[in-house]
Amino acid sequence: MAFVDLRDRASVSDMVGRALADARITDIHTHIYPPSFGSILLWGMDEILTFHYLVAETMRWLDMPYDDFWKLSKHEQADVVWKTLFIDHSPVSEACRGVLTMLDALGLDVSSRDIESYRAYFARKRAEEHVDDVFGLVNIDSVVMTNDPFDDLERPSWLAGRQGDPRFHAALRLDAMLNSWETAAPVLRGWGYKVDDAAAGQSASEVRRFLKEWIDRMDAFYMAVSLPPSFLFPEDSARGRLIEECVLPIAAEMNVPFAPMIGVKKQVNPGLMLAGDSVGKCSIDVIEYLCRNYPEIRFLVTILSRENQHELCVAARKFRNLMVFGCWWFLNSPSIIEEMTRMRLELLGLSVIPQHSDARVLDQVIYKWIHSRRIIGQVLTDKYCDIAETGWLVSEDDIRRDVDGLLGGNFWRFLGRSK
Repeated sequence: MAFVDLRDRASVSDMVGRALADARITDIHTHIYPPSFGSILLWGMDEILTFHYLVAETMRWLDMPYDDFWKLSKHEQADVVWKTLFIDHSPVSEACRGVLTMLDALGLDVSSRDIESYRAYFARKRAEEHVDDVFGLVNIDSVVMTNDPFDDLERPSWLAGRQGDPRFHAALRLDAMLNSWETAAPVLRGWGYKVDDAAAGQSASEVRRFLKEWIDRMDAFYMAVSLPPSFLFPEDSARGRLIEECVLPIAAEMNVPFAPMIGVKKQVNPGLMLAGDSVGKCSIDVIEYLCRNYPEIRFLVTILSRENQHELCVAARKFRNLMVFGCWWFLNSPSIIEEMTRMRLELLGLSVIPQHSDARVLDQVIYKWIHSRRIIGQVLTDKYCDIAETGWLVSEDDIRRDVDGLLGGNFWRFLGRSK
């Protein structure tokens, strides 16, 4: 085994860069789907430009009433975003830079600023071909979707026994049931589950039946829910009862991790629609309670507020059934990704999942991973050089092992599944 002189920073950086480029990525949380799911797979120029990050940024410049913007066709909305953020102003935000990274990686001439030529490029492609191209560009091996049985556009694909792409894995999303039981209960009754509006009586056994059926149907890798910063557990509410009496027992019985994703303040500005959500600080006491009282259950956790990150890392030091993952949503900014990645490696070593794309548009996985890999590489290089000062030697095989764990292996190990 050949060891590396870690005092030669340029050589270490090159080796880390090669390892990151060669590693096959498992993107553990996305909102993208295989082409067999039809219209819910979003891709192409107009979808890229009307992503809610860019819409929110655009509306800061415009006097246009929100309703007038939403009345425009998607094509027209994309034109407004392009003119406002890319022509009238320099596109320096991370969301704008991401668009440029995507176009450049796909071989398009960013300097032309020719939106119609970009549209023409996507128009010539088939969805199946584009998925292959995008995954190939960033070396994605597989992704985990976000799968909601209450979504009328998605549900039929599962009930029909979809012919799926084996690179796309499922995660059972529980937002509709846990956060809006008052509307979910009548839907469940319509599907033949004997539940009541208070989530009492035989509701628990029926919801457990529902969860088991859908985990089996999807072969779900984990159950997930997006939660507000005010979330407490245990709590005397329908959501609290459903988590305690249904979600956690099924997680234990079926050996499926539970992924609470905490910190979303819904619709602080309803006029912005999907772009109108915000962020709030939560209580890490909830995570510690869950990990301490349910040691047989594995918890995949990401938190939306930057202010919670240190406390979450400390909690993960105490509980091996807690896996910290990703830089979620508003945290997906280079300066914050770097800060969080350094903190996690300093407190938890390599036993984390540093990033996920959370992509809603297929093409977004390109920039999310190109940008994040660069930052992860910088942090790893610094850490290898730090330990070199003690005389510790590392081989290129060691570096590749570490990188493979960070970009996928740690997730598969935590699941207890073979890749």
